Amino acid sequence: MDALHLSQELIRVNTCLSGEAVAAALVAHHLEAAGVPSSVIEWRPGRSQLIARHGGDQPVVLTGHLDTVAVDPVSWTADPWGAQISDGWLYGRGSSDMKSGVAALTAAYLSHVTRPHPCRGVQLVLTAAEETGCEGARKLAATMPAEPRAVIVAEPTANRLVLGHKGALWLRLTARGRAAHGSRPDLGDNAILRLTRAVEELLAAGQWPTHPQLGAGTINVGTVHGGQQVNMVPDHAEATLDIRTVPHPATASLAADVAAVVGDQVDVTTLMNLPPVATAADHPATELVRTVLRDAGLPDHPDPGATFFTDAAVLGGPALIIGPGEPDQAHVVDERCRVDHIYAATEIYTTLLDRACVRA
Repeated sequence: MDALHLSQELIRVNTCLSGEAVAAALVAHHLEAAGVPSSVIEWRPGRSQLIARHGGDQPVVLTGHLDTVAVDPVSWTADPWGAQISDGWLYGRGSSDMKSGVAALTAAYLSHVTRPHPCRGVQLVLTAAEETGCEGARKLAATMPAEPRAVIVAEPTANRLVLGHKGALWLRLTARGRAAHGSRPDLGDNAILRLTRAVEELLAAGQWPTHPQLGAGTINVGTVHGGQQVNMVPDHAEATLDIRTVPHPATASLAADVAAVVGDQVDVTTLMNLPPVATAADHPATELVRTVLRDAGLPDHPDPGATFFTDAAVLGGPALIIGPGEPDQAHVVDERCRVDHIYAATEIYTTLLDRACVRA
């Protein structure tokens, strides 16, 4: 299987926050044509996921997501679903994040399982709805092996090894006040002001937990909504918070701690809570990937962690993030991926699987 050709086929399938069933069926067709079984599992109508298993019960898990973020074609100079190649770059939505990674994983999986050998185990997991909080992967978590030897996530890292990522706690703050005429604010209770005070107190509350590998947690006020018209005292206002978390005892109670800081000014609702992921630099899976990179003449010094989240937050670990896409190309206009990185990633994954089957 040619990973570049499969990357192009996948890009031509529009999976902007939906449509993964077509992409999963495409991959399943290629596997079936080679005599390799797989299961396509519907998550929601039109949104399917794929699992393929081979060999033993402590496999290396290869995982990537089939969905992409939305796109405004008017703002692009390239066709978002054209999968055109120019000057060594593959263009299109998902070229870096992360259909090139999915294609490289699939090509490596197919090469490995069709080569007769005593296989210690490999599993291919392609998910839906990762971009909206790993929703699809949650449905597959129960199907994961109890003790995978490694979970390889093909998110865009330009084929650099990344040992984990921060978690994500998304909260909604809701303030409720009392409406009044805009000329008599003294008769009302301004929900926007309540919300503003609560956010200011939260931001001033102090340091967020830190971790020696992943650094400090962060907080971002993502959205604010409130009021109906200029001459009314608003009785309702909402804000959403994106808190990126790190492994730390305080992380478990972070939502409750936020509620304690803002007091009775607002209500706090948890929208999503994905845990952080951190694989040790001296873990056997880390050293295996580093050896593969060294032998290929590629940089093997790992990045301790990413700020974005991945399906590894749900699927487990030991998680290692390495993929052919460019990190700075995720979610951007005229997204692109280096063609040579796609082929290099395929070789990395293929060699990794072959060496993982060698018994000490």
